[in-house]
Amino acid sequence: MDKQNNEIENHFLGSGWAFPVRFSAGDHTLQLSWYENNVNDAMNIILQTKLGERVMQPRFGSGLQQLFFRQMNATLQGQLEDTVKSVLLEHEPRITVQQVKAVFADRQNGLVELQIDYVYNQTNTRHNYIFPFYIKEGTNLT
Repeated sequence: MDKQNNEIENHFLGSGWAFPVRFSAGDHTLQLSWYENNVNDAMNIILQTKLGERVMQPRFGSGLQQLFFRQMNATLQGQLEDTVKSVLLEHEPRITVQQVKAVFADRQNGLVELQIDYVYNQTNTRHNYIFPFYIKEGTNLT
């Protein structure tokens, strides 16, 4: 009974294609994401999309890629936090972002973790999401 009530309560969060897009091997059906996972997938898509990348929606996306190869300092932290908060406000209407914190998790490899605290607008429940963002280009060299 609790699962059924939870599904009814979270129905407003919707469903959509799982990200990254994938198909099941057996029956070749498209995999979907539901409710909280769908919101996380949507945030992931928004944050990974370059501005101008979508032809019919040139303002969609975060433009975080413009911050690649920058010096890891307080200025970059502020830019990341402001950018993430504003693009999620503009492109994800199901949530209200409470706080975004950029943490330099691994300076050597250029890893910045974006900790996003948000509230679902309809139920006023708090959640968080951590988006890994790499400032440096990845290589396979050892």
